[in-house]
Amino acid sequence: MLGEYRIEGRRASEIAASVEHGVGTGALEPGRLLPPMRELAAALGVNPNTVAAAYRTLRERGVIETAGRRGSRVRPRPATTARGAIRIDAPAGVRDVGEGNPDPALLPPLGDALAAAARHNDDRPALYGQAPVDEDFERLARAALTADGVPDGPVAVTSGSLDAVERVLAAHLRPGDAVALEDPGWGSLLDLVPALGLKPVPVALDDEGPLPAEVERALAAGARALIVTCRAQNPTGAAVGAARAAQLRRVLEARPGVLLIEDDHGHGFVDVPPRPLAGATRHWAFVRSVAKAYGPDLRVAALTGDAVTVDRVLGRQQLGPGWVSRLLQRAVAHLWETGAVDARAVAAAYGERRDALVRALGERGVEARGRSGMNVWVPVADETGAVARLLHAGWAVAPGARFRLAAGPGVRITVSGLPVADIGPLADAVTAAVGPVAARSYG
Repeated sequence: MLGEYRIEGRRASEIAASVEHGVGTGALEPGRLLPPMRELAAALGVNPNTVAAAYRTLRERGVIETAGRRGSRVRPRPATTARGAIRIDAPAGVRDVGEGNPDPALLPPLGDALAAAARHNDDRPALYGQAPVDEDFERLARAALTADGVPDGPVAVTSGSLDAVERVLAAHLRPGDAVALEDPGWGSLLDLVPALGLKPVPVALDDEGPLPAEVERALAAGARALIVTCRAQNPTGAAVGAARAAQLRRVLEARPGVLLIEDDHGHGFVDVPPRPLAGATRHWAFVRSVAKAYGPDLRVAALTGDAVTVDRVLGRQQLGPGWVSRLLQRAVAHLWETGAVDARAVAAAYGERRDALVRALGERGVEARGRSGMNVWVPVADETGAVARLLHAGWAVAPGARFRLAAGPGVRITVSGLPVADIGPLADAVTAAVGPVAARSYG
């Protein structure tokens, strides 16, 4: 059953570690069936309850999955294998349009903001026991959220969007709970959910965001949480419009017990306004990071939500890192207050490149999506072949496998570093690599 690999250990922690080692080294491949608990217990000379505890730990870590009498298997995409590893490195002479980074030329210089934060710290040193959220950061974040229609709620600060999502999920869910996720969607999130021991449920989307019927299906099937990207959805560029938001609110209001998380990483570089769903359920969270607009190394995100959710996040955070550096919070507040980023100009720059690529591909008979943000999603029939042919033609794109659960194959192209003059040659290369593809839904 396990080939040459031998599971070892006398305690539950040792058995779990042995299985994780096998998965991490590749000796236990995805899909590999593990021994029944009683059989492994007999082989190891331990109580079956010890093996049961080890298997439970492995399920909670997202390493294995259990399907009743069909036994326990290594997850098809175990948590120890990040989707980020599914990537194409651009060798010398190849243009990299797959990394998903913002254009450095559109990021603000940080010197003045960091210097201002340092001067503030000289006058009022940040010490233990102080509030975890800087007053100016909270004031400015709350004002911007209110202006965008996000309901009133306390503000917390996390180390980026993914940190916020993880903390909110952990505050309300338990291993085994199902979470409805956009498909295709953010690869790191598709990794995080099973790593927490949660079950991802794919939800198809179009240019307006998650399809209401798909959300209804997922929630009816038992999903306890839904994660929605407001705009600049990664990888498709979808943005929730007013009509779609009204439809989704009706679905959610019928199920008030569902946990709703909204990711607004598009703030500051997208000109499509957010259409918040926040408040449609009892427990909700709205996350707004600064990474794409101000720089990926500013690991700061503003989180608001209902009082219970934010209180749980702050309480758990206090037992770990305590708070996100107030120096970074002050630097971000300075950037906001001084208008260091011209959001309209940045959005226009990305929009010009994105729209030009979508238009150029359409003129060549290739269906492409990219309503907002810095990415374009191109459905393909043969993902591996398309990626290889594009690489041979001098372009490294992101394989769609990084972003998919059940959705059809595709490739993601990031336009942030593309001069407009390069759009035509890239469109020609994509057309030659994938051929005309009929319009299709993401799901």
